[in-house]
Amino acid sequence: MTSPTASEAYPYMRAASAGLRHHTRTAPAPQADRVHLDALHAHLSALHHLLHQLAEHTRPAHPAAGRHLATAHLRTWQATAAVHDAFHLLPAPGGTPVFGECHPERLPEGPPVLTICQRHLAATHAIRRTTTPSNLNAPLHGHTTTCAS
Repeated sequence: MTSPTASEAYPYMRAASAGLRHHTRTAPAPQADRVHLDALHAHLSALHHLLHQLAEHTRPAHPAAGRHLATAHLRTWQATAAVHDAFHLLPAPGGTPVFGECHPERLPEGPPVLTICQRHLAATHAIRRTTTPSNLNAPLHGHTTTCAS
C-alpha cells in the first residue's frame, strides 16, 4: 500500500484553498461587508482549530515543529480577532457601526444559528485556556526556518 501524495492527502483542505484562490482572482476588488467578513472569520476559525490540533499532536514527537505550529496557531488567532474587530466597525444593515463588546443576542441582523460573535467568543475561551495574554499580543520573533533562499 502506498501513501497518498500531497495533492491526494487532504481533498477538503485543497478545496478550501482553491475556493479562496478563486474568490481572490474573480472578485473585482471586493469591498468587505459583514457577510464577507463573517464567512472569512468562519474560515480562519476553522484553520485556527486545525492548527491547534496539529500543534498538540506534533509537539511530543517533534518539539521544534510543534512550536512553529503553535506560533502559526497564535498568529491565526490574531488574524481572526482582527477580522472580528473589522466586522464590528462596518455599518450594519441599518447603516451604523456596532461598537463595543460582543452581544450575539443583540446583533442588528438578529441572532442566526451561529453568529460571528458566538464563534469568536467560543474561540476566545479556547485560546485563553492554552495561551497567556502576553503571548496573544506578542509580535512574531525568535522563529527561523531551515529553508535556504
